[in-house]
Amino acid sequence: MSSPAISTAADLVNAPLLYKGKVRELYDLGEHYLIVVTDRISAFDYVLEPAVPDKGNVLNRLSAFWFDKTQHLLENHVIHADVELLGDVVPEAYKPLLKNRVMVTRKAQRIDIECVVRGYVTGGGWRQYEQSGEINGIKLPEGLRKNAKLAEPIFTPAAKNDVGHDEDISFAEMADKVGADLAEQLRSRSLELYTFARDYCEERGIMLADCKLEFGLVDGKLILIDEIFTPDASRFWAKENYALDIEIDSMDKEPVRVYLAGSDWDKNSQPDPLPGHVVEETTRRYRDIYRRLTGHELE
Repeated sequence: MSSPAISTAADLVNAPLLYKGKVRELYDLGEHYLIVVTDRISAFDYVLEPAVPDKGNVLNRLSAFWFDKTQHLLENHVIHADVELLGDVVPEAYKPLLKNRVMVTRKAQRIDIECVVRGYVTGGGWRQYEQSGEINGIKLPEGLRKNAKLAEPIFTPAAKNDVGHDEDISFAEMADKVGADLAEQLRSRSLELYTFARDYCEERGIMLADCKLEFGLVDGKLILIDEIFTPDASRFWAKENYALDIEIDSMDKEPVRVYLAGSDWDKNSQPDPLPGHVVEETTRRYRDIYRRLTGHELE
């Protein structure tokens, strides 16, 4: 049974709203941040209506799950993810609505690099390879096919832009932006985290095609922030669906993308509300990836 969809927490939280992203809202608790993960869904740079029940619940709980699983590899920003510990920041009447959607975190200085790791040649990486035989300046063997597994995963960073799309850059360009030592840390940590998650996923019949990670600094120390290995930050494939030379149905908001691509929407204006069956199937997808990764049904 799905919970009511939460499209914003602005009226449910007694704290200053610092930032409202497509899905997440960031509140200032003084010493810490409060992140609330809503059920908003976006595609093609538009936030769509209606919100998708349980989406935020899944994203937040999966992030908490992975932050716990990877803390032996790298510290992260999590203080806790318990709405009951927030006191009157969230009034008692609203705590059931925000249960499993909140994360209190350390305040880190965000590094403005999206750290992308690719284990397969697909998506934007495939489009680059088709044109140049390279991905982010990394020369790859000739004759690779779409969705082919790489001999070793590659690190393909992007410069973060708060407005518009992130910009694919080479490792050398990243080093110019953040410094050689930090760039090397980001690359090695990203590859280590991807490899750990990839192996975990494979044991559960899931292929982690690629992922994006974000890092920050606390007192000069590198930590992991934002979200990790969720359907919104990773490309998951069910092993049974894997094939070369096709568009593989990814385990995320694919029903929304398919519906919009098949509609008469012009992609230059706010689209009409999503049909109920698309929303329901998207909720099912998010709940399913949570179950397959954690071994538990979503409450």
